[in-house]
Amino acid sequence: MKNDRLAPGHPARPLLTTLAAALLLLFLAALPAAGRAAEEAACTGTDLVAELGRENPALLRRIETEAEAIPNGEGLLWRVEGRATAPSYLFGTMHVTDPRVTKLPEAAQNAFAEARKVVIETTDILDRQAMMAAMLEKPGLMMFPEGESLTDHLTPEQRQTVEEALQKRGMPLQSVIRMKPWILISLVSLPECELQRQQKGTPVLDAKLAQEAEAAGKDVTGLETVTEQLSAMASLPLDLHIQGLVGTLDLGERMDDVIETMVALYIKGETGMFRPALGELLELEGQEEADYAAFEERMVKMRNRVMAERAVPLLEEGGAFIAVGAMHLPGETGLIELLRDAGYRVSRAE
Repeated sequence: MKNDRLAPGHPARPLLTTLAAALLLLFLAALPAAGRAAEEAACTGTDLVAELGRENPALLRRIETEAEAIPNGEGLLWRVEGRATAPSYLFGTMHVTDPRVTKLPEAAQNAFAEARKVVIETTDILDRQAMMAAMLEKPGLMMFPEGESLTDHLTPEQRQTVEEALQKRGMPLQSVIRMKPWILISLVSLPECELQRQQKGTPVLDAKLAQEAEAAGKDVTGLETVTEQLSAMASLPLDLHIQGLVGTLDLGERMDDVIETMVALYIKGETGMFRPALGELLELEGQEEADYAAFEERMVKMRNRVMAERAVPLLEEGGAFIAVGAMHLPGETGLIELLRDAGYRVSRAE
C-alpha cells in the first residue's frame, strides 16, 4: 500500500480509530482468535513510519521531536534495584506471535535466564479454557443483554458499513449481533498471518515467556486477572467502542500496515514513538483526542498504578523478570517512573 496520504502536499487521512490501534498493543492478542484462516498467508504490512521518512521527513521529525520529550521513551529492558540483593528487570512486550517480536534481544534473554520468578500481565492467558470460563462468569462484559443488540447503537450508515465488512469476512451480522463492539474488534483486527500463527498454537510473546519459565522450573505469576482487563475495556463509553469497530472495519487490509508499523517501532525499542506516531497518523484532534485521553486513562494509566502496586512485593524479593505491554513503560505515569516514585532505582539495561 502506498502511503500517499502522508506524502508532502497530501493531507493525512486517519488510518485507524483510537480504540483499535491501542488494543493491538495492549491485550487484544490475548483474546481468543476468530477461526477463519485456512491456508498459509504472508504478512504484507508496510512500515508507515519508515515510509513517512521517505515521503514526508518533516512530519517524521516532528513526531520524533515529540517522542524525545517523553520520559523513558527508548528501550525495552530496564534494571530495577532496591533493598533486595538480586536486581529485577522490567521488560516491555508486544502481544503478538511475530517471530521478530518473540525472539528476545540478548540482554533480555540473559535477564530472563537469571530470573527466579517471571511475571506477566495475567497468567489467565496460559489456560484458554479457564480464561473463557472467567469471561463467561460476567457475560455482560462481552454481550448485550437480552432484548438489546449492536444494531440498536448504529446509524443506518454505520450498520451498512458493519454489515458489508463483516460479510466479506464470512461473519453474517446476525451471527454476532449480540456481541459488544470491542469483542468484534478483537475478531476482525488481526491480519491473517497473525491469526494463523495463533490458530496453530504459536503463543504471543507474554505467553511464550511464561511457558518457557514454567518449563525451566521458575515461578510464574500475574499482575492482573483477565476479568480486570475486560472490565477496564468494558468501562469505556459505548460510543468509543462503536467508533473503533466502524473504523477498524473501514480499514480492511490496511490494518496490516498499522501492525507492521507498531512491530517495527517495537523492535527498535522506540516506545516513546507509539503515542506521537498514532496521534499523527490518526490525525487525533478535538473529540478524537479526548477519546484517546479517556482510553489512555483507563487502559494504560489506571492499570499502570495497579501493576506498580502489585509489583512491589515481587521486587522486594528480587530476581523477578516482569514482562508487560511496552505501552505501559514510558511517560510520566508509566511503570518506570512509578517504580522510581516507589523508591526503586530503575535504569536502562540494554
